[in-house]
Amino acid sequence: MTRVLDTSSPIPLAAVESSMVDDGKPTTGSRPLTALAGLEIGVWEMTTGTARDIEADEVFVVLSGSATVTFDDGDVIELGPGVLVRLHAGDSTSWVVHETLRKVYVV
Repeated sequence: MTRVLDTSSPIPLAAVESSMVDDGKPTTGSRPLTALAGLEIGVWEMTTGTARDIEADEVFVVLSGSATVTFDDGDVIELGPGVLVRLHAGDSTSWVVHETLRKVYVV
């Protein structure tokens, strides 16, 4: 039985689809860690740049890095270590990553 989940191991990264990139050459990747009560818990990372996304229902906490997330309704969230966020399915967002961002997510 695993009791400690490794959130620091390297994550394979791939380029963000060019149609979703607004600036730079960001890459992203994720690694599932475990499942709990039908939910997936994992680690996600994005390198510097700006990319758009349509969100899934998700809760995450930032482990490292910094970013600004802007929602189509005008809300803006500044991300840094320790920030906990709830995203809703269908949210349209723009992610400006200032320093490689790593988060633990629950979906």
